[in-house]
Amino acid sequence: MKFNDFDIKNWKDIDISTDSLWIISERGKSGKHKNIYHGNFIPQIPNQLIQRYTKEEELVFEPFMGSGTTLFECETLNRKYIGLDINPEMISYVNSMMQGDPFTKNFEKKIYLTECDATQKKEVEQKVNSGIDKLKSKSVQFVLMHPPYMDIVKFSENKNDLSNIGETDQFLDKFRAVCKNSLQYLDKGRYFAIVIGDIYKNSEVIPLSFYCMDMIKKNFDVKLKGTIIKNIEGNRGKEGTTGIWRYRALVSDYYIFKHEYIFVFKKES
Repeated sequence: MKFNDFDIKNWKDIDISTDSLWIISERGKSGKHKNIYHGNFIPQIPNQLIQRYTKEEELVFEPFMGSGTTLFECETLNRKYIGLDINPEMISYVNSMMQGDPFTKNFEKKIYLTECDATQKKEVEQKVNSGIDKLKSKSVQFVLMHPPYMDIVKFSENKNDLSNIGETDQFLDKFRAVCKNSLQYLDKGRYFAIVIGDIYKNSEVIPLSFYCMDMIKKNFDVKLKGTIIKNIEGNRGKEGTTGIWRYRALVSDYYIFKHEYIFVFKKES
């Protein structure tokens, strides 16, 4: 495992979690990170994964950029970055966050952000190839995907946005297309990760995370290297209402969602 900058001789000092349970007390708030986007994930996730599976100056690709959490970590960790998002408002927001300070100015040559429907093969190829050319790279060394959890939170009005899909099989078909379009750029033997949670619809838990993991295993030549359960206190959707949610759970028959899954895969071919 040589795809990082760790000084393994001092392995006891490496601040990287190797456990399959990540209990995180609160969302990281350093730098440009702002919790203004419902559904964005915590900075600690990309920070850990990027450090473990890439070296400085290598290229990270994200087909669901959102509000820029992974990008901001790439800036801090000196990784190149290509980010796609179907929502033009997010492209504008992230671009605005990347302007104005000297540190970012030196980083601008290492990023490529663009509006793109990641389910569309030709569109992805055009945009990603342009990004790879701009960044003077040949391929991608790590892919991170944090798709919408079906239509639990709608992020745009675009009918092709995965957050507007309410049917599981249709969602998996579209997400499979995103994986195919994205993983073609990932070097053989390198790693990618999916951050996904389950949903509650029609009075039952839909194990969306495991459906996605199973879909990837069945359709791509990969090895599953990690199933990580992430729990964070102070979930934004339940902040200040812990008692109310606990009451609702007690008078019903369900459990409160406080976790997500992080599936780490190695691309075999």
